[in-house]
Amino acid sequence: MFKFFKITCKEANEICNKSQYNESTFLERMKLQLHIAFCHKCAKYTKQNLKLTDIFKAKAMDCKSEVHCLTESDKELLKEKLKQEMSS
Repeated sequence: MFKFFKITCKEANEICNKSQYNESTFLERMKLQLHIAFCHKCAKYTKQNLKLTDIFKAKAMDCKSEVHCLTESDKELLKEKLKQEMSS
């Protein structure tokens, strides 16, 4: 029975990564939980992965709330570079 739930550290890391994006199945999450109960390295990896995901999600929310615009001079430079690339 427990052989069915036994996974390698590599598999645990893959499931951990999938879980961050809600792409893991219920069974995979159960296997991961069982694995990290016994493997301290994978438990640490999972904890760090969660922390990084939270940091990047918070930063993404900050970026979405700010309006980023090019200045008129930047727009003109970009237009010129595009024209040069198109003519080459």
